[in-house]
Amino acid sequence: MINYKIDETGISILEILTENAKATAEDIAKQLDIPVKSAARYIKKFEDDRIILGYRANINWQRIRQHEVVALIEVKVTPERKVGFDSVAEAIYKFPEVLSLSLLSGGYDLLVQVTGENLREVALFVSEKLATIHGVQSTVSHFILKKYKEDGIILVDQPNSKRLPLSP
Repeated sequence: MINYKIDETGISILEILTENAKATAEDIAKQLDIPVKSAARYIKKFEDDRIILGYRANINWQRIRQHEVVALIEVKVTPERKVGFDSVAEAIYKFPEVLSLSLLSGGYDLLVQVTGENLREVALFVSEKLATIHGVQSTVSHFILKKYKEDGIILVDQPNSKRLPLSP
């Protein structure tokens, strides 16, 4: 991994795009008071250098896919000589069921987030795909029952105020 230095303008552009992936170079240029061509160059360089990996909308899937099952699976792995955890991680992240995969410190080595249409589908993924990968020692599955916040966005409806009204 390359140590990548970004100036304040670049950081500001990335922050704007994080908040609103639909922001155009023109929008960004206006907000930062810089030329449109400069904003466009930053964006192009970030895309070419894989700093910006894509653009997406944040969707509250709980409201649409009410029967979908999401699980977090802790995985204990035997690291391989010269590649450590990377070869096992690569075998795992190639599965379409895998939403995210992270290397951890602590009692488990990897944290895998997977999705399925039901509990059985996730259980089959763990028993027939994940557990059979060379180097996987053990797994512990946790099923997500409800998400309250994701990617910094609150997913649940919030009441206007929880304060009791004052009476004279």
